[in-house]
This record gives sequence, structure tokens and C-alpha cells, in this order.
Amino acid sequence: MSHNPYPLQKKFFTPGVYVMLVFMLAGGVTILARFIGGIGYVSNLTNLYPWGLWIGIDVASGVALAAGGFTTAALAHIMGKHQYEPIIRPALLTAALGYTFVVLGLLVDIGRTWAIWKPMIYWNPNSVLFEVAMCVMIYLNVLYIEFIPIVTQQFKSRFRLLGVLEEHLDKIMWIFIVAGVVLSCMHQSSLGSLMLIAPTKVHPLWYTPILPLLFLVSAIAVGYPMVIFETTLITSSMNLDAEMDTLTPLSKISIYLLGLYMILKIGDMIVRGTYIYLFDFTAQSNAFLCEMGLGGVVPWIMLCFEKIRQSRKGLFIISCLIIFGVLINRINVFIVGFKPFYSTTSYFPAIGEILVTSGLIATLMFIYRLAVTWLPVLSAKAKKGGV
Repeated sequence: MSHNPYPLQKKFFTPGVYVMLVFMLAGGVTILARFIGGIGYVSNLTNLYPWGLWIGIDVASGVALAAGGFTTAALAHIMGKHQYEPIIRPALLTAALGYTFVVLGLLVDIGRTWAIWKPMIYWNPNSVLFEVAMCVMIYLNVLYIEFIPIVTQQFKSRFRLLGVLEEHLDKIMWIFIVAGVVLSCMHQSSLGSLMLIAPTKVHPLWYTPILPLLFLVSAIAVGYPMVIFETTLITSSMNLDAEMDTLTPLSKISIYLLGLYMILKIGDMIVRGTYIYLFDFTAQSNAFLCEMGLGGVVPWIMLCFEKIRQSRKGLFIISCLIIFGVLINRINVFIVGFKPFYSTTSYFPAIGEILVTSGLIATLMFIYRLAVTWLPVLSAKAKKGGV
């Protein structure tokens, strides 16, 4: 496939965009209420449950699902698989928006938002959370720098300075590509390290010394399915070519990555003997079985069939299941499997938390639609005959 990204220049305001605006408005009003009335005004967070939906989905899941950026960059630029170039820019856009989504979620979740700058000045090298904060902050800036050539390509004819910037940036872009891969691996694993300090609060089905490794491998495993997911969505909604000649070979890599993750996960469970909790028929055991069954075993079996990998619908279902598995895993680790020792109540997100999360997701989708409409992000061509 030829790699020639171009702006779609299609009608922007559609019924779907108006739905996004409704969710964005609801989320914006709730965020305003959070900063006026305090974090307890719109959430069910307490001293016993200091994190909930905003950390489980907005941060932990957001970081994992944005992994397509560094996994595709490593595949195409570091490993030299240039046939995957057409999916680099969409993956980069998704990653940049995903990490922006993470930072916005943190701003809402942190009790004293005005102090978020302090880790940059007051370092605590013994803190895992400090390492996560620094890596996410630096990587977000790396993503923005990697996105600059997309902007300059579109506007350099109007602004000569952008052409000069593009020329000089091309010479050192490899530094940012390598830095992005390294930084991603660091903070993806460190999010798992964060939960190692709570051995009495995390359910045995998820608490393990190799939790950092599991977080890293699962993020890498979901990277390519996330690329397939967003590529299929945008090409379907915009009536573009399905790019199956790129997505089908990409999905084959996922067989090994997802298989490695399941081997580590199941092997660790057997070694530690935590399989005894599998059929307790509690919320935790049911959530674990759902995570591993629907999010791991089923899509891995489907990936093993070449006919399914060559089907646009089949690939989309597989990618949805894998994304679901990683999403549920992060929710399980940070919410379902997290129970303070002295807690007499359980946590469930308030409507305000749900509105903020849905509003941020809608904003992410809105900006993605805006970017592919006016910037050269996608390479997929329109279907012949407009069908």
C-alpha cells in the first residue's frame, strides 16, 4: 500500500459529533462543579478509597490503551518494518490524545490540583509514583514533538518557518522515537509497581511480585489491537478502504504477544497457588474469569484462525475483546480487587465520576475527528464508487 497521508476534508458536524458535544458539555459542567464544590461533591471517593473510576479508567486504562503509539513506532522505525508506515500517524494521534486524556483525568482526580507541578521541583526518587509522573509528563511532550511533522506538512506552504522546523526536526526525530519507546516501557511497568505497596489491600488473584511485568506485557499486547480498533472505526465511519493488507499481518503478531501475556498470567497464578480463588463465585473471582476468558482466551483462539484474521469484522471483534480484557484488568487491579483491610463499605462510582470520564472520552473522540479531517493523518483511500 502506498503511504500518502492526506486530510479527509469531509463534513465535520454529523449526528455522532453532536452526541459527543452533549457528553462534553455534561462532563464540563461536572468538572466545574468538582472544582467549585470539591472532589467529594461529585465523587464517592473517601480516605479508604482514595482512587476509583478516574484512576482505574482515565489513568491506568488510558495509559495502557495508548500503547499503540510506542509499539507501532518500535515496529516501523526501530525494527524497520516500513510496510506498517500507514498506521503510524493514526496510532501517534491516538497515543497523544490518550496521554492528554490521562493528564486531564489526573487534574480532576488530584485533591490539590494547583500543586501538580511540585514533582518537577521536589523530587522523590524513592517513589514509584514520582517515576510514573515524570515519565508520563516527558513522554507526552515527546508525542507532541513527534506530531509536529504532521502539522508542518499541512501548513508549511503558508508559513515558511514551519518548513525550516520540519527540515531540522527530521534530523533528530530518531532521538524522540527511541526516547518514546523507553519512556513508555518504564511507566507502563511502574503503574503495576505502584500496587506492590498494597499487599493486604489487593486481592490475591491480582497481587503478584511480577505485576509490573504483567502491566508492561499487557500494554504491549493491546497496542496493535488498539490500532486495529481505531483504524477500523475511522475507515468504516468515513467510508474508506479497510487497509486489511496492513492490519491482517499486524494481527498475527498479536498471537505471540497475547499468548506471552496469558502464559505469564496463568503461570504466575499456578506458582502462587491463587487458582484456589477462581471459583469462589465472588465479585472478584467472577471479574477475573471474565477478564481472562473474554479478554484473553477467546480472542487468542480467534487469532489462531487465518480466515478470521483476514475478515474485517472478525479482526474488529478480536480487537474489541483484547481491549476489553486490558480495560477490565486495570479496573480489577485498581477498583474491583482493591479493598482496604478496615473498610466496612464498598466503592461504586458516583454519577459525577461517570460524567467526567464519558465527557473526557467524548472530547478525545471529538479532537481525533477534528485532526483526521483537517490534518494529513490517514492514508486509507476512499472506496471506489463511494460504497
